[in-house]
Amino acid sequence: MHSLLISAPAAAIPVHVASASTWPALQDKLSPAQRSFALAQGFAARAGQHCLLPDAQGALAAVLLGIDATARRPDPFAAGRLAALLPAGDYILSGEIGDPALATLSWLLQGYRFDRYRKPNPARARLVIPDGVDGEEISQIAESAMLARDLVNTPANELGPGEIEAAIRGLATECGATVTSIIGDDLIARNFPMIHAVGRASTRAPRLVDLTWGDPAHPKVTLVGKGVAFDTGGLNLKPDASMLLMKKDMGGAAAAIAAARMIMLAKLPVRLRLLVPAVENAVSGNAFRPGDVLASRKGLSVEIGNTDAEGRLILADALALADEEAPALLVDFATLTGAARTALGPELPPFYTHDESLAAEIARLGMAMNDPVWRLPLWPPYDGLLESKIADVNHISSGGMAGSVTAALFLNRFVEKAQSYVHFDIYAWNPAARPGRPEGGECQGARLIHALVKQLYPRS
Repeated sequence: MHSLLISAPAAAIPVHVASASTWPALQDKLSPAQRSFALAQGFAARAGQHCLLPDAQGALAAVLLGIDATARRPDPFAAGRLAALLPAGDYILSGEIGDPALATLSWLLQGYRFDRYRKPNPARARLVIPDGVDGEEISQIAESAMLARDLVNTPANELGPGEIEAAIRGLATECGATVTSIIGDDLIARNFPMIHAVGRASTRAPRLVDLTWGDPAHPKVTLVGKGVAFDTGGLNLKPDASMLLMKKDMGGAAAAIAAARMIMLAKLPVRLRLLVPAVENAVSGNAFRPGDVLASRKGLSVEIGNTDAEGRLILADALALADEEAPALLVDFATLTGAARTALGPELPPFYTHDESLAAEIARLGMAMNDPVWRLPLWPPYDGLLESKIADVNHISSGGMAGSVTAALFLNRFVEKAQSYVHFDIYAWNPAARPGRPEGGECQGARLIHALVKQLYPRS
């Protein structure tokens, strides 16, 4: 169980969560001194307000937290913000905490710190597990999301394709899975020409990492994650401002790794496969060029419109491999387009699927798990924007519009046999801190996919 959770409530400091409407009733439960202290501090249970109440000796006796209960959708992570604000000690939530499982999860996610390059802070605020919450399951989910955050936050000089593979091999050791990899020129021999083309300019060899777990007789669930350790843009070189955060361009791989870990630790009855094409899009004399025509595993010839749209190329070869065994569910995660952020911002990744009932369930679970996503259409008329005069398809659209949609349509061409296919165009980064979501690398989509697989294929 996570170190920020405890099961024994002895001597825990109460955290009273209240809205403006319940604050008057809560005041009646406080001692006169505490009530006077809170009012003197200006506490009025406004959203995000908190107040530390002392006892007669000056020691911390209780905490007040204000929330906005009138909001159309109150933030289920609101209580978590305290995990990074309170002094070390043991705390227990009461009052308007909403979903206790999400409140607990937010506490753990808020307590995350990327400590690889700084002195860790061992003194932390711990939470008593609320009644009815499975502390072990919540810990597994939170720790998987934190693993993804660690991978995204690690700079590219210390996280290349080889280190992404090492992370997956570590996961396999933890969960009893099997891993194989195809590296460097073997990618050509094994018919993954686009993964090789994108990664060949780097001194760090490109690779396809393939993890399998579970009973082969169980339904096949395959996760694919874009693992671009760093994206210079290739010969279509990015400007400085656009390159600064490109260590996060493997955020799709991080989300897929996190989802795989959640599924395996939950021992769900599926045959899980995790495919991560891991490359660095670098610049050298053998870099692929705009205007090149690449072969693909699928057999389609692909004209290169811009070398800075490399993620969809490596995903296409991996998706073609995944599709060959016709999985029941095929999901990919990728930090794919700036167009997705222009349309929906950093907090709400778009997703694409032809499966209407699955789309409705993904949207519902995204809200239920506070891992929100929004469906955008695989709009067939825009397929024409990918036409090429010299190849089967161009990998970017003409005209510069609907960039996230046309990227999804490109990927869709490489999937035919999967019973259901979903593509997530994630951002994998929090540009500003919010409750349960510190600034920095973020794990988007993984928790809802874990919930989806758990619902589709429950343990008997």
